[in-house]
Amino acid sequence: MQEFSRRERQIVEILQRRGKSTAQEVLEELPDQPSYSTVRTLLRILAGKGHVKAKLVAGRYEYEASQSKDRAAKASLKSLLSTFYGDSAEKAMAALIGNSNLSRGELDRISAMIERARKAAKE
Repeated sequence: MQEFSRRERQIVEILQRRGKSTAQEVLEELPDQPSYSTVRTLLRILAGKGHVKAKLVAGRYEYEASQSKDRAAKASLKSLLSTFYGDSAEKAMAALIGNSNLSRGELDRISAMIERARKAAKE
């Protein structure tokens, strides 16, 4: 899993949410706004790492995230499972269930997902 700085993570999240954006548009959505040149530098770094795509359009660069939020989340979850739970979904679920105050509705939905997975595994 690629570790991002706080600002890099914020920028990637903005791009995943907005889609194609200019550096100025990204800057406008950042909390505690850094300078414009800082945003440009971070976008260039993220592009160099392959997390952001840059395209010159009408004399200015437009940026977009290289991965959808869903795809990035799946990759991060896979890395989290590997790093902290020995690739065990069971251990991760036990940690989630044991350390949270899940509502009855959330528990029912999780139970239904497990039941669907059981049925799919039989087929």
